[in-house]
Amino acid sequence: MKERLTIKTEILVAVSTLLGWIAIGTIVFHRLESWNRIQSFYFSVVTITTVGYGDFTPTNDLSRLFTAIYILVGVSIGLVTLSVIGSEILRNRERRYTERNRRRDKN
Repeated sequence: MKERLTIKTEILVAVSTLLGWIAIGTIVFHRLESWNRIQSFYFSVVTITTVGYGDFTPTNDLSRLFTAIYILVGVSIGLVTLSVIGSEILRNRERRYTERNRRRDKN
């Protein structure tokens, strides 16, 4: 049971960190670029996911510097978050598969 709490905590921490990083990006881009909050949120998500449509771009050196750091940290956080969630999905599938085989072997 303790393992389940740890895994749930890991997922919660990973998702919270990702959402927090998106919030930081939204606030900083809103202030540095004078974009509205929706545009700033959109740019933050598009940047972290490495989609980069190009419809918004940083216009000054401070924004560009922040964006470079934001990308490096944000992509890393995003990958860790996906890894934590993916690992849990695989653990659950493996557990169900093992249980199914045990029941089949008993019969």
